[in-house]
Amino acid sequence: MKLYVAIIGCGAIGTTLAKAIDKGVAGEARLVWLYDIRRDKSEKLVKKLRSKPKIAAAATDIYADEDVDLVIESASQLAVEQYALDVLNSKKDLMVMSVGAFSDQKLLNSVRKAADKNERRVFIPSGAILGIDGVKAAAIGKIRRVILTTSKPPAALAYGEYIKKRGINLKNLKKPRLIFDGPARKAVKAFPASVNVAATLSLAGIGLDKTRVRIIADPKLRKNVHEIIVRGKSGELVTIARNLPFPDSRKTSYLAALSAVRTLKNLSEAVRIGT
Repeated sequence: MKLYVAIIGCGAIGTTLAKAIDKGVAGEARLVWLYDIRRDKSEKLVKKLRSKPKIAAAATDIYADEDVDLVIESASQLAVEQYALDVLNSKKDLMVMSVGAFSDQKLLNSVRKAADKNERRVFIPSGAILGIDGVKAAAIGKIRRVILTTSKPPAALAYGEYIKKRGINLKNLKKPRLIFDGPARKAVKAFPASVNVAATLSLAGIGLDKTRVRIIADPKLRKNVHEIIVRGKSGELVTIARNLPFPDSRKTSYLAALSAVRTLKNLSEAVRIGT
């Protein structure tokens, strides 16, 4: 079944998705719209694609197109707040990459209600972490504890307001430094572009308030490392992902974009593997 897709956000993840669709590696998807608040980013991306999707002047162009089946958000947590409900109310499915936006419980509840009301679906790819299938399965039983430890090069974390407000200096760091230890709900607000994985893990498991997140700046790292420990009735689940970041976006793991491509491909496959 052909799937007509629009992408909001033409950064690293949006570009990877657009190219995957254009090359035919994302299943039976066809890219028909691109939108970014910076039009030049959309124009730059279109030049790299054979299919030449239309460039939206505003998100309303996408809402108005009845042929669009799925809108993919790959912009920011703010973009989820701005567009998610309108996408669903325009009778389109939604894929969310900036899942940290759902640390806002009111927004999450509203999105769920809009999806139910309009008989639409919201897809959240597993992102840059491993084991989400296992966490979802374990949650059917009982999970007692979930810990996510994210370690990144200092340069991937130093830009954030959380770091600036607390006067944390990550320059010339000689050894690993723990810069955050607390619940996932606070982590995704403090580091909105770095630990969306914490929100995904929380939604799959025991929630944003019970999931513990530790963030470490490690000067020896060249990769983004996510370690998950889950303990519950089914036993113990431990996963470690050592991900290469995008060359032009140290904040984002390449695996996050690939997980979105895989999710998109799943939608047009008759046989699906995993929960």
